Amino acid sequence: MLEVLVCSLVTIFPDYLIRRYMQGKRIGQELTLFSVWYELRYGITTCALLTISLITLVFYYHPSTTNVSSFFRTVTILSEGSGRVEEVFIRNNQRVNAGDPLFSLDAARQRAAVETAKRRVQEVEAAFAFTEAEVKAAEGAVENARGVTADAQEELEVRQALLDRGSTAVSTRDVEKLQNAVVSSQGALAAALAKKEAVEAQLSELLPAQLATTEAALEQAMTDLEKMVVYAGVDGDVEQFTLQPGDIVSPVLRPAGILVPSDMGRGGFQAGFSQLSAQVIKPGMIGEITCMSLPFTIVPMKVVTVSNYISAGQFRPSDQLLDIQDRARPGTITVYMEPLFEGSTDKIFRGSKCIANIYTNNHDRLAHEDLGSLEWTFLHVVDTVGVVHASLLRIQALMLPVQNLVLTGH
Repeated sequence: MLEVLVCSLVTIFPDYLIRRYMQGKRIGQELTLFSVWYELRYGITTCALLTISLITLVFYYHPSTTNVSSFFRTVTILSEGSGRVEEVFIRNNQRVNAGDPLFSLDAARQRAAVETAKRRVQEVEAAFAFTEAEVKAAEGAVENARGVTADAQEELEVRQALLDRGSTAVSTRDVEKLQNAVVSSQGALAAALAKKEAVEAQLSELLPAQLATTEAALEQAMTDLEKMVVYAGVDGDVEQFTLQPGDIVSPVLRPAGILVPSDMGRGGFQAGFSQLSAQVIKPGMIGEITCMSLPFTIVPMKVVTVSNYISAGQFRPSDQLLDIQDRARPGTITVYMEPLFEGSTDKIFRGSKCIANIYTNNHDRLAHEDLGSLEWTFLHVVDTVGVVHASLLRIQALMLPVQNLVLTGH
């Protein structure tokens, strides 16, 4: 409507003045309801063409959209395993900090596992003292075997010397028995040494390994016990939290609630613009938004990034071929916007429904490039008609509460 009014001032209105004052045609006489089209056909036709051109120019170079919101991610409150709620530490709609306990599950089985692991650690620690005693006993056995071997060897040497001198006090059979005794005592010494090495290996390698295993099992049991208490991962507000002691919580089917992070999504806005604006919208462009949660307010924004893909084109491989006609609805270009001035969007609630304009600015080109007359004039016109779109946004900001509260009754 605003474009029609503006265009009519330079088309229909001059045509009417010519008809009225130069040709002498009067309203109600020559200019009637039925003759308006014929008499003002040049002005009406020119107005229509100019209005269409102006609307196309405004909406193409200064794109607008009503698909604007500040998306934020929520964190589902879940336990790592299923269980029955034992105690609830918070209430719904409460602000929590990262690390605060939310609720606990029945941990009788986990506490029993921790106690069992502690007992096993104590068993291994007691085995150290027992094995140390075995090492001392093995050392004594080795010393005893060495003494027996030494006595048998000395006795053999003495008897062998007497036999070699031809003494009748010693027989060959006695020497052979002593030789067998020496071999037997040497075997006993070797067995004692082997037992000592085995006990020492048990003390230095086997028991430490068993102790490490039992301590790891204890740590795992304590970790499982700690997981029975669910903590907040981030700062935020707890929503839809209605747990009561005795409820069953499952990480798959029965979440406990939702945690809304405090700062996630604050200040950033995502807008979906028509695909026709893909070649116009660039990072760094200036824009404006007005939101339902902050009526009668225009917030200056800037374009941060523009997605180089359209979400409507995504697909997930399945057992059916994708038919393009099922994707008849065109997708939008996702544009990420941030406030031009820090803190200007603090009063806008996250997730608000907003309207956004983005304005093409050719100031640098006009100031630094050598342009032709037609291009110079066209770029000036493009920058100038941005005022029209800015005015429309302000009219929308004024009408938004009226439209929702009065006209629709919401």
